[in-house]
Amino acid sequence: MSIWMKIGMTYLLLANFVGFVLMGIDKHKAKKKQWRIPEKTLFLSAILGGSIGALYGMHLFRHKTKHKSFVFGMPAILVVQMLLVIIVFM
Repeated sequence: MSIWMKIGMTYLLLANFVGFVLMGIDKHKAKKKQWRIPEKTLFLSAILGGSIGALYGMHLFRHKTKHKSFVFGMPAILVVQMLLVIIVFM
């Protein structure tokens, strides 16, 4: 495996971890009626490579699952990212 592939895999792992953690933190803050993480930030974390982690966090924490923008937006981001990977590497 090349160094660039290792860097890319590490980046994706970290990005997905961040997406997952942000969903968990926002859910916790919602329960406590505290300051929340902006939705733009949650979407940005997904766009920057954390879509799988954000989706997993949504379902595990049952967070944002009634917001159509998240229910359809997060999977759409993942599909676009998968298509880009196919186009770039095939």
